[in-house]
Amino acid sequence: MIEKIRELEQVARRLEVSPTQRHDWNQAVIQYADDFLDIIHERPAYIETDDKGQALQGIEVPEKGKAIGELLNIIAENVDRPGLNPASGGHLAYIPGGGLFPTALGDYLADVTNNYAGIFFGGPGAVHMENKLIRWMCSLVDYPTTALGNLTSGGSIANLIAIATARDARPVRARDIDRSVIYLTEQVHHSIQKAIRIAGMGEAPLRYIPVDDRFRMDVEALKTQIAADKAEGLQPFLLVASAGTTDTGAIDPLDALADVAEEENLWFHIDAAYGGFFILCDDIKKAYKGVERSDSFTIDPHKGLFLAYGTGAVLIKNVEALQNTHYYTAAYMQDTVNSKEELSPADLSPELTKHFRGMRMWLPLQLFGLEAFRAALEEKMYLCRYFHGEIKKRGFEVGPEPELSVCIYRYLPEDGDPNQFNTDLVNEVRADGRVFLSSTTINGVVWLRLAVLCFRSHMDTIQTCLQVLDEKVELLKEKEAYKKSTSTA
Repeated sequence: MIEKIRELEQVARRLEVSPTQRHDWNQAVIQYADDFLDIIHERPAYIETDDKGQALQGIEVPEKGKAIGELLNIIAENVDRPGLNPASGGHLAYIPGGGLFPTALGDYLADVTNNYAGIFFGGPGAVHMENKLIRWMCSLVDYPTTALGNLTSGGSIANLIAIATARDARPVRARDIDRSVIYLTEQVHHSIQKAIRIAGMGEAPLRYIPVDDRFRMDVEALKTQIAADKAEGLQPFLLVASAGTTDTGAIDPLDALADVAEEENLWFHIDAAYGGFFILCDDIKKAYKGVERSDSFTIDPHKGLFLAYGTGAVLIKNVEALQNTHYYTAAYMQDTVNSKEELSPADLSPELTKHFRGMRMWLPLQLFGLEAFRAALEEKMYLCRYFHGEIKKRGFEVGPEPELSVCIYRYLPEDGDPNQFNTDLVNEVRADGRVFLSSTTINGVVWLRLAVLCFRSHMDTIQTCLQVLDEKVELLKEKEAYKKSTSTA
């Protein structure tokens, strides 16, 4: 057996990379990253390819390893080339994630050291770092110093943690689910409905409250609906507001909704995955009045702090309720339970094994300082307002004046279906590739969206976007005129 073990050891030791090999791999990867970033402003925001990276399907896991150069070529051609370039400043669709360079350095350090951020006993420094970051975010929304939460993979898991905690804190028993009413609007992010279902609340009555002309929840309509539900013997349970909707960037009237939540003993959750960090900006801060009265709050550093994807957060005022929902232990972990100095992330979320996300957030904040982040956020707000005014001058119909950095707009052609025209327009922009835009449908109407949140998006980006829209509108008009001329010939 010893001989067999030694034979296996010789092969297994290949996994321990030599200093020379480590240096070579580091240099190759760094050079690849530098080449990518050095021309990031010249790279298209979107590349339409026929193969869409299909060649990856023919690459099997090998028995023997391959050279790093060969693998980087595969990645360049099949992963980083086709489709959306999320690192591009021209990414003006959905809600962009930034990909700040120090995020990658933080991940590199976290992965090389393989620090475990789940249990304080195992990674006290890592847990201290993550909990400090969470407490800092809690301070932004004026939560008490006793509040905490969790760094998550994104807003979806953050919303799930909050809704599961709310379910147990009230508590909502299985026999009461079909009587426990949840209030939201059609503008709420779809991760909320997913979280409700995954949390076992799929049979709970959902009340979609009407919105005003700025797509914000109508408080009086909410009060009327709650009264009607109580008259029917139902139990109002959860109120979900948005601070920056994905479609339009709207911020619900948070303070007035907090009044209703307190009066009706509702758990008040605010989904601010997109809009949360705009609270750093004095120009918009008053719109966030009432956040401190919420019970839970979702906020995504990979959006408002421009970090790489995979960095969300949930803040919970009642930490005991959060722990009651997520805490569990096992016999093999008995050595860890005596760590009382700091709460462990594994006891406050569904995850036990988790990526050390704190390092990818802590390092950029320390390197740049808040001033740069605040300036970037304010710039994005003003860029969106500028675009809103300029696109209106060009004859587009526009939605409400943007509160944050998202706005909606559409072109109304003289003839034909406006919905089809705007669908064609966004497709033409995507095929062009200089910028990447998206569309949405609200009450049967197709709108184009501008979402400015990549830290690389600046005035020149918006000017390019306007130029592309001008060009593509004229192109579609010419195509329509040609079709008419040939059909009547």
